[in-house]
Amino acid sequence: MYTLIQRVEQTAGIHGLWTYGDTIVVAVSGGPDSMALLHVLHYLAAPERYRLKLIVAHVNHGFREESHEEARMVARVAEELGLPCEMTKINMPAIIQHTGMNGQAAAREQRYAFLHHVAEQYGATHLALAHHADDQAETVMMRLIRGSGASGLAGMAIHRTEKNLELIRPFLRINKTDLMAYCDASGIAYAIDQSNDSRKYVRNQIRLDVLPFLGQYNQQITKALNRTADLLGADNDYLEQVAVERLQAIVKSDRGGYRLERKDFQGAHVALQRRFIKLILSYLAQKMDSDTDAFDYDKIEAIRQGIIQTQPTTWKLDISEHIECIRAYEHIDFIHKHDSQDPASYLYRMEQASGEQSLPADNGLLRWEGIQQDSSLKSRLKPRHRYEAYFDANSVKLPLVVRNRRPGDRMRILGLNGTKKVQDIFIDDKIAPNLREQWPVITDATDTILWIPGIRRSSHAIVEEDTTQLLRMELCKQEGSQHQL
Repeated sequence: MYTLIQRVEQTAGIHGLWTYGDTIVVAVSGGPDSMALLHVLHYLAAPERYRLKLIVAHVNHGFREESHEEARMVARVAEELGLPCEMTKINMPAIIQHTGMNGQAAAREQRYAFLHHVAEQYGATHLALAHHADDQAETVMMRLIRGSGASGLAGMAIHRTEKNLELIRPFLRINKTDLMAYCDASGIAYAIDQSNDSRKYVRNQIRLDVLPFLGQYNQQITKALNRTADLLGADNDYLEQVAVERLQAIVKSDRGGYRLERKDFQGAHVALQRRFIKLILSYLAQKMDSDTDAFDYDKIEAIRQGIIQTQPTTWKLDISEHIECIRAYEHIDFIHKHDSQDPASYLYRMEQASGEQSLPADNGLLRWEGIQQDSSLKSRLKPRHRYEAYFDANSVKLPLVVRNRRPGDRMRILGLNGTKKVQDIFIDDKIAPNLREQWPVITDATDTILWIPGIRRSSHAIVEEDTTQLLRMELCKQEGSQHQL
């Protein structure tokens, strides 16, 4: 039978938890789990084994009177083992009052922030946590009750990366009773957190009531829940890999956000659709160092349904404090809220006979020039693309003006009697609502709309056979970057 140290060493080898010479921060609360972890890693850190550099890190949350004594015990043990020890005391009641967060959630946030700080201070590559198989069973049961999918029911990962730090859980396949037995047999001192017996917290209720009750139907309930986590974890890893590969093929980076085409999204299986959305939101949150807790099932499913449904064709959905999703016909944009704000009105008068003008909101560069028409030009007057247009210069009152649209704007359409609202032109051409206020409109000095680049040319100043002076305009459009995730 393997000893505890042998089991940990075997687990580390299978999952690549560390390599020779790594620097590891060990999170030590003073309880039996973390004290066992500290002693096991200290044994494996010997020069003749893995030559690991260990740093002990302890957080005193100040919830209990015994916390101060536990902190002193951790410091004493670290000194006995010859290890550096970093400690902090946090005024959790004040933080909870200030943030309104749940006590356990707030404590976890503060604890991990400190652990990451210690890792950065020492140049550590790994953070070792003492979660064990019983913790995993509790986590899976809590998430099952909450209605989690495969990624949630996979439980805690034995090894994952968080902010360039490798989080490792060497005890995740080991039961708490084995850790207690190891501490007692080795004479390792540890503290007992009496709050673990309080039914104030849901996790404690799961451990004290739910799992013992289920144990009547399966005496190996902890093992069964861990097996479920392993099976779903493997399936989820594969689906995530497929989702990332498929998403990279269909998503485009656009103005700091990400864009999907509706037809590409609809062609994917629903399991991948949900993962596409979650991946994009996670990428955006990482860019902004934002929390991902707001990306729950209801939000993700609301986005998915909004994309696959035929109507409405335009909508905007707030995802979090910083992120929103916008559907504009067949385009789906995930963006930072700041990027979706309408720009200030702009207006530029172009006094010269030829020149260029840079436009705001990534609308590109407008170029214009006067041309003397002759017979050699007549065959080349057809615009080469929708962002180029020719006009009879003698019918245009200068100076030209480029501006964004105004309420009530109307344009006389080529080939159509009467005028049409610019707003209706945008709708007919399926221009996204968030782009309409930015789109350039070209007028002459009388405010007659000549051209909406890329969309419509007016019937004003048409080039005829007897036209002698031409005005050529071209908008050099700056398309959104096409970089993949």
